Amino acid sequence: MTEEWGFSAPPFRPDEALPRLKRELRDLGLSEREGVFERRGVALARAVADGEQITAAIVRRPTRNGPEWQGRPLKSAADLRQFVADLKKALHQWGDRDD
Repeated sequence: MTEEWGFSAPPFRPDEALPRLKRELRDLGLSEREGVFERRGVALARAVADGEQITAAIVRRPTRNGPEWQGRPLKSAADLRQFVADLKKALHQWGDRDD
């Protein structure tokens, strides 16, 4: 049995969500350089608005030699929250030993 509440989630606006995402990534201690977010010069994440979505990625493992990206589209606020949560988890796992 499904109930209709008569409302839906607000539309996802990448141009408004991208600054929020960047702010959250900076709050995690990352610095931005040309759409790539780094910690101590090591690229860890990237995000760019791409039409109706944000194209974001996290590195598989921090390295100074050409990062290997795991990309994903962010098409909703829930996707954006999950991306930030996944990055927080990865940062915790990597710790300072991988820099």
